[in-house]
Amino acid sequence: MNGIGMGGMGLMWIFGLLMLVGVIVLIVVLVKAFSGRSQNTAGPDNSRGPGTGPGRGRGRGREILEERYARGELSTEEYQERLRTLEEDSR
Repeated sequence: MNGIGMGGMGLMWIFGLLMLVGVIVLIVVLVKAFSGRSQNTAGPDNSRGPGTGPGRGRGRGREILEERYARGELSTEEYQERLRTLEEDSR
């Protein structure tokens, strides 16, 4: 035997570790695939173009403006002025 059996055992350890890493990677990929984009992310959502949001035909700028107005960050005058500016820019 004189060391011949140890080479086989070392290969089995490496194979076992590779299998473990492969299973962990597979689990991570599956979790990410099934979680999708249902959570709110900080970055922009590039999967939808302008005007494809909930309001159909409205751009992202108008959505943000309406959200800020709804939260009370803008007065009615500021909202109307910025809305006119957005409409002028979109023409």
